[in-house]
Amino acid sequence: MDSQQEQSHPIEGLMKTAMQSIKEMVDVNTVVGDAVETNDGTIIIPISQVACGFAAGGGEYEITSGDKEMEILPFAGGSGAGVSVKPVGFLVVRMNDVRLISVAGNPLAERVVDIAPQIFDKIESIMEKREKNRPEVFEQ
Repeated sequence: MDSQQEQSHPIEGLMKTAMQSIKEMVDVNTVVGDAVETNDGTIIIPISQVACGFAAGGGEYEITSGDKEMEILPFAGGSGAGVSVKPVGFLVVRMNDVRLISVAGNPLAERVVDIAPQIFDKIESIMEKREKNRPEVFEQ
C-alpha cells in the first residue's frame, strides 16, 4: 500500500465531526422528554418526533507544478446536518389511567375514544336491568 491509502481521507474527518454533533443533539431524551410530576402525583412525559438529515461531499483537485505532479492532492469539501424536533403529544400517567394527549388532531374524536369503554359499560348495565325487569313467559 502506498502512503496515500494508509492515511485517512479528509472527508472522513468531516463526516465524523458532523455525525458526532448529531449524536450529541439527538438522544432518547429528545424523543421522550424528562418526566414532570405534578402535586397530585400525575406524571407528564412529553413525546416528540425527531427527524435529521446529513450530507457530506468533497473532491480532490489535481494540480501540477511544472512537469512534476504533486503526491498529495488538495482536498475541498463540506458537510452539513439538520435536526427537526416536533412535539407530538404528552403521555399522562395518573393512578390507574394512562392517556396520550395529542398536540394536533381531532380532540372530539380522541374524547370519544376515551369514553367509549364507559359508554359500553352503561349500555350493558341498561340491558341487564331490562332483562331482570322483563316478566318471564312460560309456554304451556
